[in-house]
Amino acid sequence: MWYFTWILGLLLACSLGIINVLRLEAQETWDREHIPLDPLTQLMTKDTMLGRLKEKVENSKRNGFPFAILFISLRGFKTRNNNLPDHEMDAILRGVADCVKEDIRAGVDIAARMGEQDFLIAMPGSPLKKAEQIAAQIKNEISERVKAPGLVVEAAVGVAEYSAPTEESAATTNEVDELIRVATAKSGL
Repeated sequence: MWYFTWILGLLLACSLGIINVLRLEAQETWDREHIPLDPLTQLMTKDTMLGRLKEKVENSKRNGFPFAILFISLRGFKTRNNNLPDHEMDAILRGVADCVKEDIRAGVDIAARMGEQDFLIAMPGSPLKKAEQIAAQIKNEISERVKAPGLVVEAAVGVAEYSAPTEESAATTNEVDELIRVATAKSGL
């Protein structure tokens, strides 16, 4: 008789696991369809990314895992190339976004266009060394692949890591701002 109870418990646990997986897949689908994207690059918008960074900080505090961010800026892009037609500059920005999308982990890392020539990538669970490797890879790909006649594309990349403090507290805007500031400073801007 006990084995019927055990089998029933096992079936219940399996069904709850399946329901949880389906719920997560539905949430991911909803996110993909309802998150506002930058129309040019099809990356997240700045406001959406700042909200997601707060979530990542809170998750890091809860689970103790650090995460890294990469700040990518096209140095002097607008001033050096302001004589180019808008469609060529747009093609360059799309090319940079494509390099970013190819080098991040789908469904894990998140990327956003933060400004006219600035991009940000959040890499949950990635240590600083791994993030620095990805940053170097993205920088190299941008310099090798993103080209146009008479165009200078030089990417500055900064990496910062968030490690949760020992005391529990809600994620603050100051923590997110400080993390972005550190990554920006490391990019040399």
